[in-house]
Amino acid sequence: MPLSRDDLLARLDELGIATTTVEHPPLFTVADSRRLRGEIAGGHTKNLFLKDKKDQLWLVVAEEDADVDMKGLHGRIGSARLSFGKPELLVATLGIEPGSVTPFAVINDTEGRVKVVIDEPLLSHDTLNFHPLTNTATTSIARDDLLAFLRACNHEPAVLRVSGEG
Repeated sequence: MPLSRDDLLARLDELGIATTTVEHPPLFTVADSRRLRGEIAGGHTKNLFLKDKKDQLWLVVAEEDADVDMKGLHGRIGSARLSFGKPELLVATLGIEPGSVTPFAVINDTEGRVKVVIDEPLLSHDTLNFHPLTNTATTSIARDDLLAFLRACNHEPAVLRVSGEG
């Protein structure tokens, strides 16, 4: 049984990581989330759950407006050719539904199947915003605390430039 939002927030608290969570109607896309601008400060993100041709799973985290070239992304992250992971695979590995993709979901990946890649420009923000395992809220977390959380979940993030040219 995957951990819940309450379990996630309790784990963050156990780790001494301060967060702030704002409730809102369900958001499924970056376009939906833009209506929160001004209410929630910090970097807003898009999170791509991907699978490569060798069945390695990837979670790519970037700024909401980042231009991520899906055709060339595999070369940047050192994977085989990539496609979006199927909803059933997302539920099975990260315990979340489509529309709720978040790096917080690695808390449910106890087998370590998912490699996390953070687009380097995203880390220019002191505060980052993600769904807390459900798309009916947004949780703000300090950049360094996000990295500490990922490491505490045994998911050392690769910080690479995956957006833009080059």
